[in-house]
Amino acid sequence: MAQRILVVDDEANIRELVRLYLEKEGFAVELAADGAAALARVRETPPALVVLDLMMPGLDGFEVCRAIRRQFDVPIVMLTARNEDIDKIVGLELGADDYITKPFNPRELVARVKAILRRAEGGGRKAQSVVAAGNISVDKARREVHVGTAPIALRTKEFDLLLAFVENPGIALTRDQLLETVWGYDFAGETRTVDVHVQHLRSKLQGADVQIETLRGVGYKLVGPPA
Repeated sequence: MAQRILVVDDEANIRELVRLYLEKEGFAVELAADGAAALARVRETPPALVVLDLMMPGLDGFEVCRAIRRQFDVPIVMLTARNEDIDKIVGLELGADDYITKPFNPRELVARVKAILRRAEGGGRKAQSVVAAGNISVDKARREVHVGTAPIALRTKEFDLLLAFVENPGIALTRDQLLETVWGYDFAGETRTVDVHVQHLRSKLQGADVQIETLRGVGYKLVGPPA
């Protein structure tokens, strides 16, 4: 069965352009012209992914993203005509998995959608199912994380980012390496998204005896447990 994508934008030409390219790749596409209609569709039947415009009349993309995140873990790609870093950061902090700025190449949007869905499904990893660092264990097959015996709820990109650290303990990973590994494509130098997701991970890994250390001017590495 084709994966269903919900495209939300108040501009009809944008909705139709995105639908055309997604349907060419075999996705089933539903359209919504405003935030209220989008929320109704998500609540009725959650899609595999939402492409969500930021600037809409009525409920804007921030409000819609916040409302979806309160109930669902559906991946969200924000689509925005604004190129301000603060908008991107706020969107990521609200739970968006990615963002792309208008005007955009529809092929790039399709590539990002595919990358997010591939990661959400586990990325086809067939090796050792459970990996660990300190008292953190990551079950790749079940996509579950435990700190000690306590389960930790992570979103898709948070899980993939943690996995990259746990599979490379003590190794310095640059932001560009993490973007390529976790997001699966060239993120055009927008490495701030890594910083935001690392902040989220740190806040959720309370009680872990390893930590994500910042390497100024380089990136991050997983260190510990202490001797």
